[in-house]
Amino acid sequence: MERSRLVRALPDPATAIAGAALWAGVMAASAAAWLAIADRLETSRTPDILATFALGAALAFPVALYLARLAAPGARREARFAAAFLAFGVTTVLGVAFVYAMQYRLYYAQWHDHFPSVVWVFQLVFTGAAAVYQFAVLGVRMFLPVGLAALLLVSLWHARQAR
Repeated sequence: MERSRLVRALPDPATAIAGAALWAGVMAASAAAWLAIADRLETSRTPDILATFALGAALAFPVALYLARLAAPGARREARFAAAFLAFGVTTVLGVAFVYAMQYRLYYAQWHDHFPSVVWVFQLVFTGAAAVYQFAVLGVRMFLPVGLAALLLVSLWHARQAR
């Protein structure tokens, strides 16, 4: 892939920052909506859950925007929509799962071996894998219904951008 294409796909900083803040708020709202629907909004862990979703989404937005722009430069709207839908969907889930895994890792670090032992590496890998699995089972559903609607809207927004 040529360097100029990689550079052209970079979003401008204002769009990346504003989009990350907006996307973080929407994904936190998605988690809050799911918690409200499940009648679990008023727990002591609610702020932590909302912060996890917000931080993961904020980290994911600039990456997703870059990947969507890189995947379909100059393509038709349908291709830009598909690229954005896939990029924003996957990176948002992975971003939130990453933040969740880091929180999980911080909690269990007190019982892990010392860095950089082989045992420590195994503990890090398997703690992260367990966290991602737990998030996949319990956390992904918190993107519904608000997150899915937001994903459709951000994909439409991206598809309508002039290339």
